Amino acid sequence: MSPIRSATIAALASAVVSTTLTGCQFGGAEQDTSPIVIAADLELSGAAATVGQTYQRALELKRDQLNSSGALNGRKIQLKVKDNRSDAAESLRNIADFSSDSQVSAIVMGGCNECAVGAVGTINDKRIPTIALAASGAIASPVAERRYVFKLGPNAADSAAALTNELRRNNIRKVGALVSDDAYGREGATALKSELDKVNITFREQPVKTTDTDVSQQIQQLASGKPDALVFWTSPEQATLAATSAAETTFRGSLFFDAGAAGDLFLGAAARVTERATLIFTQTMVIDDVIATTPAKAARRQWFQDYTARFGGYNGSSSFAADAVQLIADAELRAGGDVGKVDRDGIRDVLETSQMDGLSGPIRMTPDNHSGLMPQALTTLVARNGRWRLAG
Repeated sequence: MSPIRSATIAALASAVVSTTLTGCQFGGAEQDTSPIVIAADLELSGAAATVGQTYQRALELKRDQLNSSGALNGRKIQLKVKDNRSDAAESLRNIADFSSDSQVSAIVMGGCNECAVGAVGTINDKRIPTIALAASGAIASPVAERRYVFKLGPNAADSAAALTNELRRNNIRKVGALVSDDAYGREGATALKSELDKVNITFREQPVKTTDTDVSQQIQQLASGKPDALVFWTSPEQATLAATSAAETTFRGSLFFDAGAAGDLFLGAAARVTERATLIFTQTMVIDDVIATTPAKAARRQWFQDYTARFGGYNGSSSFAADAVQLIADAELRAGGDVGKVDRDGIRDVLETSQMDGLSGPIRMTPDNHSGLMPQALTTLVARNGRWRLAG
């Protein structure tokens, strides 16, 4: 090879390297490796501690899964968790603290209805995207006044419609309902009465404070009306107490649990009193009964197995917390913005049009609807031999 040609090739190679380096330094996008910080305001002590602890476990498991998956483009999720002690005032202080932390992308709130409803004004004022796992419709509606607030979990109207369908199918004519005296319970009683009226099923309710640890008086009152069925529209703990109390009365009808009463897969000490009870909930609770015929079902089964392997049992509500993490992580990656800076408005905008087949079921957010769990996510489960099973 001639010296001239050799020098030309060397110069070309040098130019290519120089151009490549320049492109890396000036033209190429700088990779964002900053953490995705998700804050969580949970009931880790107080009346609702059981479900709050379930959510914390689920958030941590989903964080670990995403961080090891390589799906976050070199970024990692960090969780910042505060205990609201099942108290709305404490929850509000936590929300204010998280809002003022510029690293926090979004907040996940736990199962406390009063906490989430009470925080709506602050969340909107601070413009921080928030996904609540509590059930009350007032959390996410009306949307015009809740632009930064989203909700995962069953909706009262969907649950009431599914329950009514089951009651009618079982030829129930008279219903007594134990209803929690909070936003979700009152909303549920209204929705259930409306649905039952359409099919001429009579309805009588007894309210119960969310902090009550004895519901025998209310159950006695309902049983005295000789209903064909009792509906429990309460927390999982109160639903179990109610089933136990019902077994000590003359009531011999059927038991029906609203989606908000779903707790652990295995019924433990309540197995005998809940045998053959009906629960309206998502299919993921019993995904080990389901043939995984789609990628979404396979993912739900994997989540069920991973959660059970780590924690020794399964709680139905865990999938909502996991889906909240997935929605926020996806929104953070899609929102873009400046490297290392959190674009909360961008995250809010992405969340508002999010669609996914989540671990809980199909989720669709729209500018008109910030409560994403679709009615199709709900199915009918039945208690058999100490655990929930798919009905049929």
